Amino acid sequence: MKSPTPKLSVWIVLITLFSFPALSSAQKPNILVIWGDDIGTWNISHNNRGMMGYQTPNIDRIAREGVAFTDYYGQQSCTAGRAAFIGGNVPVRTGMTKVGLPGAKEGWQKTDVTMATVLKSNGYATAQFGKNHQGDRD
Repeated sequence: MKSPTPKLSVWIVLITLFSFPALSSAQKPNILVIWGDDIGTWNISHNNRGMMGYQTPNIDRIAREGVAFTDYYGQQSCTAGRAAFIGGNVPVRTGMTKVGLPGAKEGWQKTDVTMATVLKSNGYATAQFGKNHQGDRD
C-alpha cells in the first residue's frame, strides 16, 4: 500500500511556519520531503520500531528531530499523489490522475500555485529530484 504524505497537513505546517515572526527571520527552517514510490509506513524503522528486521537510521533521525507525518490519505496512482501534494488540491483539478502522455494538455500551468511557488515567494530555494510524471508542460 502506498503511503504518501498528507497534502493538507503539509499546507498546515507551511502556513504555521510562515505565521510566526521568529521563524520569518533570516534563519528559515529547512524543509525536506522524502517521497518514495510503493513505500508503506512500516518500511521505515522509525515507524516499525525494529519489527521488520532492518533499520533506516538516517530517515529515523530526520523523523526524530523534525516532523514525521503519520496520518494521510492516498491517491490511486503515484502521479496523482504527487500532484495532490505539490499542488495542494485533488488531482482532477489539474488532470494529473495518471501518467501523462507527451503533448497532453494535462500538467502544471503557469498560473498554478504549487508548494514551490509559495516557498520561493518566502525566500526559499526549491528543488525536486527523481521521478516526476507531472505532465508534459512542467
